[in-house]
Amino acid sequence: MSYDGVGPRSVMRSVAFLTAGALAVPLLTGCSSEDEAGKPLAHQDIAPAARALVADGGTLHWAVDAVPETFNTFQSDADATTTRVAQAVLPSMYRLDVNGRARRNPDYLESAKVVDTEPKQVVLYKLNQQAVWSDGREIGAADFAAQWRALSGKDSAYWTARNAGYDRIEKIERGDNDLEVRVTFSRPYADWQSLFSPLYPKEVMGTPTSFNDGARRTLKVTAGPFLVKTVDRKNTQIRLARNPRWWGEPAKLSEIVLKAVPRRDRASALAAGTIELADVDPADARSIDGAGKGSAAGPLSRTGSTSHRTIARRERLEKALRDVEVRRSLEPAYTQLALNGADGPLADERVRRAVARALDRRELAELVLKPLGLPAVPVGSHLALSGQEAYADNSGALGDQDTAEAQALLADAGWVAGGPVKEEKKGEKAAGAKGKKPAAEGESGAEGEQSEEGADGEYIVGEDDKARPEPDGEQGSLEGRGGHGGNGERGDHGDHGDQGEKNRHGKSENGKKGEGSGRQLAQEGTQYQHRHQGGAPGAYAPKGTPAPAGAAAGALAKDGKALSLRFVLPSGPGSEPLRTVAARITSMLEKVGIRTETVKVSDESYFKDHIASGEYDLALYSWPATAFPATDARPIYAKPVPAADGSLSVEQNYTRVGTDQVDQLFDQAITTLDADEERSLIRKADSRIWAAAASIPLFQRPQLTAVRKNLVNAGAFGFQTPVYEDMGFLKKGAQGPPRPSADE
Repeated sequence: MSYDGVGPRSVMRSVAFLTAGALAVPLLTGCSSEDEAGKPLAHQDIAPAARALVADGGTLHWAVDAVPETFNTFQSDADATTTRVAQAVLPSMYRLDVNGRARRNPDYLESAKVVDTEPKQVVLYKLNQQAVWSDGREIGAADFAAQWRALSGKDSAYWTARNAGYDRIEKIERGDNDLEVRVTFSRPYADWQSLFSPLYPKEVMGTPTSFNDGARRTLKVTAGPFLVKTVDRKNTQIRLARNPRWWGEPAKLSEIVLKAVPRRDRASALAAGTIELADVDPADARSIDGAGKGSAAGPLSRTGSTSHRTIARRERLEKALRDVEVRRSLEPAYTQLALNGADGPLADERVRRAVARALDRRELAELVLKPLGLPAVPVGSHLALSGQEAYADNSGALGDQDTAEAQALLADAGWVAGGPVKEEKKGEKAAGAKGKKPAAEGESGAEGEQSEEGADGEYIVGEDDKARPEPDGEQGSLEGRGGHGGNGERGDHGDHGDQGEKNRHGKSENGKKGEGSGRQLAQEGTQYQHRHQGGAPGAYAPKGTPAPAGAAAGALAKDGKALSLRFVLPSGPGSEPLRTVAARITSMLEKVGIRTETVKVSDESYFKDHIASGEYDLALYSWPATAFPATDARPIYAKPVPAADGSLSVEQNYTRVGTDQVDQLFDQAITTLDADEERSLIRKADSRIWAAAASIPLFQRPQLTAVRKNLVNAGAFGFQTPVYEDMGFLKKGAQGPPRPSADE
């Protein structure tokens, strides 16, 4: 995820008033008569080659982070490798194309359509008559029914991570013949194409015991171009072999070996020939590029050693890396700045908007993507990425960077420069998230961070529920996010996390000590009049509010407390680029008078103990893209509600900011069967999410994949679900496609 450089699209909006608690729909539609989805910002980079040019046979060694704890993608500890295996060995009714849009998979599905809407929605699936499980049994209604019962949420004995969509099914039955499956819904469901991808055999889904334990160590029955041959946990690798019962185009490769390789060792493993395909970090990508050009900047140059033996070894590795190239695209995931609106200064939407208006998002995108030769275009939507059907640049609902507007918003919220600051008592903090003193590894101003290019170290929600095998491990998206993610990602689906993706089941945040059930929820609050066109009502300070002179020169204060926000960041060695982005954000905020306190915490606790639990003011993490935002994104932006025990139920809305209007738009989008109406409703919801200013999308994440030059139909897949049967090595004498230049 060459690079087209698609720019943001702004929608002019009229000056208007907003009444408290009501948002004028026409002002925030975020759509027009033309198709605003555009194209993906970056093409996939997989060295496409016709199957006739690909040799039959061979083994592909593919680096992954770890052998997964489970092969059941619907369990909470599934990860990116779980999804990668599922894509290669299990049926999927729909998969993503190069534009991140769901497309019918003809290997399994001849057709699928809504055949009735009254009195109930009915979808009729017609299966490929050749589709069989690896044990010879036909794929049929019994498998669909078993998966529905397991994921419906009606039986708590099934330890599922999600049930989105399956909970709307009323019944599943055989059609006119064994190849037809009729699915009747109790409530209309727009995203029905998200279901049964992947589809597990009834032997896995049929009972709670088989669901919970039957697919954790291996998958005995499959139905893809490959099957699981061995799972070697001692040597941390999974061996996939051709499925002899596969009815589609035969796999070109004889085997695929998914081997756990720490990210820091991947360049050396590529040079040694022990792997042929691996996601790499920006530093190794530059080293591999340099080796290809005969540069001395090889993968071991960072050791600093100048002994003759080390130099000779380095030269040998650099020579070996000349047969390796880096394929580049953009991941189907974006990095955002999250603002915790539960309490403190950021509970005031004027302060959140001031933070957003202080940011130059294009500058941040260029900081990360431009050095990698990728298009540095800010993301314009929370709910889709450029090229996807629901995408439209709705950032105009908040407005572009404007220092004067940011300062005016802060002044209107009561934060003034040079105001009196009370002497803090012991244990008392400046204004910020209440009581938030995490066990940090160290605190320092972001100005001291070392500048480094790249995007490693950004966290996709859900990947941090367990410790990474290595500090600089793979940043693949989550197993989650309820929908389908490309390139080994599903969204919750989890989750996506990308996201990538752990599953996004609801979480409850207990009230903090002393706050209990009295904790304030972030609401839409008072609305304000426009001063300019091009932004949503409320995105600007009231007319006539002056920007305080010299605001950046002194600390802003209110009620005797200085304005300081706690910026929580991971401390691991793979997180330097993330901290570089944070340092630039800190500098931008200082220009409008907002000070930050950088708190570094361990990688293992970053998400679980800080983001998910609300122990932060500002944080950077990523969400994976999804083809089904009405299903997958709702838990991320749902309005938090108090539970009976006084805790706060936030689902996956870790900013704790939500509105009734956004919830209603998601509810309407998920129930309409009109695709155009669903797209319009999603875009309206996105405009309102922008206006709330709790989540600020920054840039799509870079996808850097190092590949042996003779490996084709593999690499940086972008949105598209990999086609495993087409991967392989070029025949001797065959010429692969020309490489795009770094400037494309």
